[in-house]
Amino acid sequence: MPICLCNKISKGLRYYIDESKTTMKGESSMLFNKPSDNSTKKIEQLNPYLENDMDQKLTTDNGVKLTNTDDSLKIGERGPTLLEDFHFRQKITHFDHERIPERVVHARGFGAHGVFQLYESMAQYTKAKFLQNPNVKTPVFVRFSTVVGSRGSADTVRDVRGFATKFYTEDGNFDIVGNNIPVFFIQDAIKFPDLIHAIKPEPHNEVPQATTAHDTFWDFVINTPETAHMVMWTMSDRAIPRSFRMMQGFGVNTFRFINAQGKAHFVKFHWKPLLGVHSLMRDEAQKLSGKDPDFHRRDMWDAIEQGNYPEYEFGVQLIPEDQEFSFDFDILDPTKLWPEEVVPVKIIGKLILNKNVDNFFAETEQVAFCPANIVPGIDFSNDPLLQGRLFSYEDTQLSRLGGPNFRQIPINRPVVPIHNDQRDGLHQMRIHQGPVSYFPNALAQNSPSPADEAEGGFAHYTQKVEGQKIRSRSQSFRDHFSQTTFFWNSMSQAEKEHIIDAFHFEVGSVKDKKIKQAVADMFAHVAPELGSQIAAGIGVNPPPVTAPNGVTAYSPALSQENTIKTARTRKVAILVDNGYCPIAVQAMTDMLKGAGAVPEIVGVTLAPITGRSNAKLEPGKSLITASALAYDAVLIPAGDHINALKQNADARTFINEALHHCKTIGAMEEGIDLLKVTDAAALTSNMSFNGSAPWVFQGIVAVSGAANLKPFGTEFVNQLAMHRHWGRSAQLANLVLSMAH
Repeated sequence: MPICLCNKISKGLRYYIDESKTTMKGESSMLFNKPSDNSTKKIEQLNPYLENDMDQKLTTDNGVKLTNTDDSLKIGERGPTLLEDFHFRQKITHFDHERIPERVVHARGFGAHGVFQLYESMAQYTKAKFLQNPNVKTPVFVRFSTVVGSRGSADTVRDVRGFATKFYTEDGNFDIVGNNIPVFFIQDAIKFPDLIHAIKPEPHNEVPQATTAHDTFWDFVINTPETAHMVMWTMSDRAIPRSFRMMQGFGVNTFRFINAQGKAHFVKFHWKPLLGVHSLMRDEAQKLSGKDPDFHRRDMWDAIEQGNYPEYEFGVQLIPEDQEFSFDFDILDPTKLWPEEVVPVKIIGKLILNKNVDNFFAETEQVAFCPANIVPGIDFSNDPLLQGRLFSYEDTQLSRLGGPNFRQIPINRPVVPIHNDQRDGLHQMRIHQGPVSYFPNALAQNSPSPADEAEGGFAHYTQKVEGQKIRSRSQSFRDHFSQTTFFWNSMSQAEKEHIIDAFHFEVGSVKDKKIKQAVADMFAHVAPELGSQIAAGIGVNPPPVTAPNGVTAYSPALSQENTIKTARTRKVAILVDNGYCPIAVQAMTDMLKGAGAVPEIVGVTLAPITGRSNAKLEPGKSLITASALAYDAVLIPAGDHINALKQNADARTFINEALHHCKTIGAMEEGIDLLKVTDAAALTSNMSFNGSAPWVFQGIVAVSGAANLKPFGTEFVNQLAMHRHWGRSAQLANLVLSMAH
């Protein structure tokens, strides 16, 4: 497996990358070819700002060496502190100002560096330089985020996830400021303050944090029916992703591609993870918020450090400008998606995230995205949500990052030179020479001067616009339920059950019964059975009987049941104690690593574990420091340790947690006895074995008396790749109930 070793040397980084691996379209490798000079431009640009204080003497910010930083200057050992203590004042003042205002939305985020490369030239559609040559590698920075919560909230809350990408292109920075959901709550940006005020903690008591489970949000929903489609996505599994690495990204807004001949296409942007699109269960996500509020951050950081670089294919949906009105939905309506079966996603390149940040604040916290950051060959549409975002993002950065020079912060600087007559302002880092700061001028021979289009100058797309000045919306924006039903129709049975469960929790937390009743009534327009099932779980009357709205279409692309399924990077807890079978543990560890999975030894404690034949293991986690919530599967190897584990309540809880969250569970030989003292007993009562073939049922894999572990290992990996075994929930409930009777 290729690895990237990043060694700080003074203020620089040196990269050593295995050149033996190459990546072609559709492959699941870890790296592209050895990066070209262009792909590392941004990292090289950041190198001069890196600081290494190893073996250095302590100084003040103005360079004065210090003999003491533990005691303030006083009159006598117990006397008052003196104001003349310049070191004390500087140290405290800097500390008092270490925080900048957090983002109003998307406050909690996590970022990483990477590289983007095309599969094929897009010259037919756009003249954007970074989309012309498949041999060019473009450096990128990506920030993932939640929307509603503060910086201190948890990663796994039910929420929209931001997926913002900054391309450092040879024509300047281009930003795709997207989400993991392709549609939005509102159609016009003027409603954005209302939406966020409603979804944030209620102002009278600042409760609740990072959730839609409260009155003001659902009050806004029932009075703003355009929210229906996005609400359905938010109540779906998409709002609680398994990880950032298994999360789709969408540009949401409609942009334009313009080619060298001036021909335009409307375009939407997509990121498709090569690990597939996978999610957590509600109960699992809520428990993780308490046990590990940094679950998604830790997952991303660890994956990159281990060389399991997250990969996403880049796709575009394209509509020729003359076909703008050829669909039964308005392509500029941000509450509508373009169905992939109608407008296919053309996969054109790949993004690989291969370097963690050196400093969270300097990079992730100070990075400034803006949908107005575009390059020649890309332009805006009349999407009314996009039009407002073009102003709002820029305005927010002025406040958050202290003034108009926020683009000079290292993480925000383009990799191309900057030349203009903009001067001064807070945090100006450039030292401009000469007397001229205006255009036109004679003193500097009109330098810097504008570039024409042939020289790469940006020219706005020529669009004929006419009409009366009016506050209104197009009639084509007024259908709020057809695509919502389309989404509901596209869900698998398990996904529908999860949506209903989410409504029961979120709307069930609302205090005002009239609001709860109105929610059930509203979503009956999506599907009568949805409205009635919501009502049954939140204690309100069934909605009035309504005829189905006639939408029967569905999209396989919208269901996570049809996503990529692989064992790559899946985490497996191997549960062991003294007396384990080292042959079984080693064989399964090798097979799991061979499939790209990440096995980890979980012991009862963190003390070294002794197995048969005096074999030794160092556990990575213990039953106290680990939880089955953090793993995709649990493996119970053979050995004499099973008797002790059967008596251990934490071990039984660990297995039950994985069992009820529908994860893969493997048991070998004596390990089966441990399964039989957990809730899995209800599923394993009819277990039988025939030779080396493993017994498999609802994601539980067991083997007994086999001379060869390979069939068991192969089946365990296959089940692990499935992500979850949703049929187990109902099966387990029915069996437990029947056994109770």
